[in-house]
Amino acid sequence: MRVTGCEVSLRCKNYGKGCTAMNKDDVLRAVRENDVQLVRFLYCDNVGVIRGKATHVHALASRMDSGIGLTVAMQSFATLEHIAPQGSFGPVGEIRLVPDPDTFVLLPYVPRCAAMLTDMVKLDRQPWEACPRSFLKRMVERARTEAGLTLQAAFENEFTLAIQNEESFQPLDKSLCFSSIGMDEAADYISDLIDALAQQNIQVEQYYAELGPGQQEMSISHADPLRAADNQLIFRDTARGVAKRHGLIASFAPKPFPMQAGNGCHIHFSAWDTAGEKNLFYDPHDPYLLSETAYHFIGGILTHLPALLALTTPSVNSYRRLQPRFWSSAFTCYGPDNREAAVRIVSGVWGQEPTSIHLELKSSDASQNPYIGLGGLIAAGLDGLAKRIHPGEPMLVDPATLSEAERVQRGVKRFPTTLEEAVDNLERDEVLCEAMGEVLAREYIAVKRADWADFEEQGEAFEIEHHFYRY
Repeated sequence: MRVTGCEVSLRCKNYGKGCTAMNKDDVLRAVRENDVQLVRFLYCDNVGVIRGKATHVHALASRMDSGIGLTVAMQSFATLEHIAPQGSFGPVGEIRLVPDPDTFVLLPYVPRCAAMLTDMVKLDRQPWEACPRSFLKRMVERARTEAGLTLQAAFENEFTLAIQNEESFQPLDKSLCFSSIGMDEAADYISDLIDALAQQNIQVEQYYAELGPGQQEMSISHADPLRAADNQLIFRDTARGVAKRHGLIASFAPKPFPMQAGNGCHIHFSAWDTAGEKNLFYDPHDPYLLSETAYHFIGGILTHLPALLALTTPSVNSYRRLQPRFWSSAFTCYGPDNREAAVRIVSGVWGQEPTSIHLELKSSDASQNPYIGLGGLIAAGLDGLAKRIHPGEPMLVDPATLSEAERVQRGVKRFPTTLEEAVDNLERDEVLCEAMGEVLAREYIAVKRADWADFEEQGEAFEIEHHFYRY
């Protein structure tokens, strides 16, 4: 089928490349032609759970204009499905989930069902201050107007395939790291997942069996920040939906099994001029091919990282993963292809260095709301640019091998070791809180404090149980 001159299958062909071909009429036509029954209006909340409501197609036209009502209390929900005690929102008040038609997808793993991602809008038709997607939009616009740059980003996911027994989860296999055995074990599922993502115009770049039993890693193509965050929600839902059809559970929990490898969700990112033609992170004369812009961006991220972790590794379970010598990063440093550094300088593709040089944030996992995590990363980087913060010398060794005195001398700090510490840092970080806005920052912090209180004394088994399926 064709819509306004832009070929689509289940999704706009150029989604993520600035295509705005999908409008209300296109969506309604796609729904009719594909015999869709329900359309989900989806959002991601402050604990990183993908939620939403669905409209029957007979009301879709009006709902695309008026949205679907949602109680404001949902942005005060904590991980254990209760309103945070310090939260501001309760039974009084409502906003609307207003869909972005350019995010329309048919769901390959759910018959006769489609979905769109939404913005949270107040009854006066203005963006709600607690809307994570609107926060990321503001940061994208700030980067353009204040720094003259646009960004590209992608979320690189690790996740665990498991079988659910009566009251526990068991890994799909016992395969080895990067093992062809592991790829064979998961082959049928992975093939269906790649097909389902392709039907939603998400291009898979790499796949392999990772270190842990049943652990998979898959990277997808980059896009502008808003589309990258949208893609992350679609990727997570699709991975889980396809797994269900195979009788499996796909868990993105940061540490699904305490004694096995953790699941990261690394953020890859680069900065370009406003025309999207020149990679502003690239400098052919630098030993690591990085520009001054890139170094200052790194400087901002490392400066704010103790607080930024509350946005990019925001669950109680996240801090089981962020340990020294776990290849997940545990110190505020950066380095060329250093997988123990918080920010990795990713070596370029041979012959394509000017366009492929970019950075990777290792201290990131899929329990985050991607709009909040990526928005916070941009805010931190822009602060580094504005203040010309230099990150110091790159880390060329595993930082855990240095003495504490050596790390102090180099300005390298150990990460917060609990969610509580990270949230304390976030609350004190004026740059990140100002970027989020008073309402979103306040509510987000309240939810995270509730999470810490709920899990603090419950023990390991309780924590694993309540993170494994949720993510």
